[in-house]
Amino acid sequence: MMDALSNVKSMECELHCPVCKEIVKQPVVLPCQHSVCLMCASEVLVQNGYPAPELPPEPNSPASTPNTRSPRQARRPMSSKADHRPIDRVLRSGFGTYPSPGRRRKEPPPAMLFPCPPCGREVELGEKGLTDCLRNLTLERIVERYRHTVSLGSVAVMCQFCKPPQSLEATKGCADCQASFCNECFKLYHPWGTPRAQHEHVQPTLNFRPKVLSCPEHDQERLHFYCRTCQRLLCPLCKLRRVHAGHKVAPVTQAYQTLKDKITKEMNYILSNQETVLGQISQLESATTQTEANSVAAREQLSQSVRDLTALLAERHASLSQALEGARQRRGEALAGQVAERRSLLEHAGLMVFSQELLKETDPPCFVQAARQTHSRLSTSIEGLQCFSLAADPSFRHFQLDVSKELKLLTDLQFIQAPLAPVIDTQKTLAYDQLFLCWRLPQESAPAWHFSVEFRRRGVVPGGGARGGIQGRLAAARWGWQRLEEVGGTSAVIDRLEMDSVYVLRVRGCNKAGFGEYSEEVYLHTPPAPVLNFYLDSRWGLHADRLVVSKEQRCARSVPGLSLMQAADRALTSCHLTADLLVGDVAITQGRHYWACSVEPGSYLVKVGVGLEAKLQEWFHLPQDMASPRYDPDSGHDSGAEDSLESPPPFSFLTMGMGKIFLPQAPNHQNNHGCNGTNPRRSPTVANGNSPASSPTGLTYPLPPRLGVCLDFEKGRVTFYDAHSLRPLWEGPVDCSGPVCPAFFFIGGGALQLQELVANRMADQTPVRRVTIQSRVTNLNN
Repeated sequence: MMDALSNVKSMECELHCPVCKEIVKQPVVLPCQHSVCLMCASEVLVQNGYPAPELPPEPNSPASTPNTRSPRQARRPMSSKADHRPIDRVLRSGFGTYPSPGRRRKEPPPAMLFPCPPCGREVELGEKGLTDCLRNLTLERIVERYRHTVSLGSVAVMCQFCKPPQSLEATKGCADCQASFCNECFKLYHPWGTPRAQHEHVQPTLNFRPKVLSCPEHDQERLHFYCRTCQRLLCPLCKLRRVHAGHKVAPVTQAYQTLKDKITKEMNYILSNQETVLGQISQLESATTQTEANSVAAREQLSQSVRDLTALLAERHASLSQALEGARQRRGEALAGQVAERRSLLEHAGLMVFSQELLKETDPPCFVQAARQTHSRLSTSIEGLQCFSLAADPSFRHFQLDVSKELKLLTDLQFIQAPLAPVIDTQKTLAYDQLFLCWRLPQESAPAWHFSVEFRRRGVVPGGGARGGIQGRLAAARWGWQRLEEVGGTSAVIDRLEMDSVYVLRVRGCNKAGFGEYSEEVYLHTPPAPVLNFYLDSRWGLHADRLVVSKEQRCARSVPGLSLMQAADRALTSCHLTADLLVGDVAITQGRHYWACSVEPGSYLVKVGVGLEAKLQEWFHLPQDMASPRYDPDSGHDSGAEDSLESPPPFSFLTMGMGKIFLPQAPNHQNNHGCNGTNPRRSPTVANGNSPASSPTGLTYPLPPRLGVCLDFEKGRVTFYDAHSLRPLWEGPVDCSGPVCPAFFFIGGGALQLQELVANRMADQTPVRRVTIQSRVTNLNN
């Protein structure tokens, strides 16, 4: 019993009004879902300049019920001036905010704003103020049960119809009359055989409430619906309004059951994790104790730092004062010597008197012998008279201290701040053979000693899309955050990742003050297959006057030179451009492989794709008219007479140039052999969902920064991607009956660069290739 009473008393804090801090009386629900006393709400509105509403009497006074006279007294009609309307009628009265009935309103009155203490902001009540706020009958019932349990209402409820000196204790309450009666008064007011005898009997109370909630705008209309969009209860008439058109409206019973089930599950979850709550409370109490201890230590450290600064200032003050005093003494001595020298030149001074006596000497040899030193002294004094200057500077301008920087530093003296959230450089961050993450700190951020990089795998469906809802949360929980601790610099490489997966990455800095805020999360999509590392083979199709391959064999540039100009000059009608071929130095014979490259936007025409090694050699060593579809590498097949209808094409290419990328035409247009890289008898797939079937010439898109190519050797399929976002662009078949090579064609001027491995960026030496492929053994000289 004591435990139950203690549990109920612990609920008291939930029953307090946020305005008066006491147990709520006649609570109303604000639009923000907080409940306040009706009297408190009205007082707050009056304090904010709104008209005073008409309120019913206090529920704990005898005047709070419709009838206050005793049946033993003379039955007199009640005054018509007395207003004993129920509280729900008062809530619908509008509090005087409406214009007069005969006056046409030009514009709607301003909405009432209620400063809700729990929200910390002003809540809009609407034009009618508290009229639109429903009574919280459930909270009233909880308060009544609480008062009954903790015996706060132990004072007996007296009959409201007995004469006060002889009033008896109430034994029954009438929900329809909203009054409490003793047995005698109840019989008088509810005689048998009258409609009053059918009234509902309840326990005696001083706080009667309506049986059910009714619509604040439509009297006597029950609230049968709940608008999930507006989060409001609706009556059948409110449901028909235009304002709720298209909203998710459900029966109130369904909303009741849904919300009840949610609260039950949430409550059961919390109750089943009581040990976790207790552990967190212990952790919080320990943190509070550590906070007090650490604050004392920090305060002592602050005092020590200030003392160190004071001691250093005192030391510097003594040193500078000593230097100033030494300068004063030296300058004083120099000026004093100069004063003594000038005093010797006065008429009554010793030098002058001695010179006068020296001039009295008549013996020339003796005079010359004695006058030489005197002459030297007089010459020096005359020179000093003619070129007089002070022996020392009397000013001490050079001994002034400029403490502006120091004062600014002392003014800005603050506690150490943790680094701000880093900014991830999305242009340099990429996913290839590994994830490469690059970031920087904001200019106003404190420096970081090191960084912590966190990443986790996001749940993906087999089609490559991200899971949503519960599946996404479960996947996120299964793939928790992994960390790279104490990362130096502003970049990091993450390896050992799963293919065709989306990874979420974030980073934060750390210094003496601890860890700072996390950066914004970025999402990187890993390639759909292992990355194939290869180099451009300079032995294939290399023309020194047109093709230039870099020393690293990772990039190539086609520069049409003088030979092409001469060929064009000799042509009278037309000149077919020749195609320069480059291939990778590897041949794929199994598995799935992915690689990426970038094409310079200013290139004329560059073709990127794959082809059978034997067919590529045949085409290169037996050059024919490029206009012939038999040997056009872009036609998708080498001979229509030799190939069957079901044979896949030996080549598959996409054409890029002039800042665009061209996706092939639909298979319906077989008469045009200019489709980019598939057999026109087969059905290519535009993987991004934009089918080119509506256009006989295919689709043209802006050139992506990087183009990805994925070859599935076993399936004989090649897929082209936007390598930056891993969005599929186009997919088609390719003949994989023999070794297949990455191939590149240049028609006119252009430039191409293979995507560099992330591992190569972070290592001085070229790493060992990570894929199993067959190296070329074919004798190219044959």
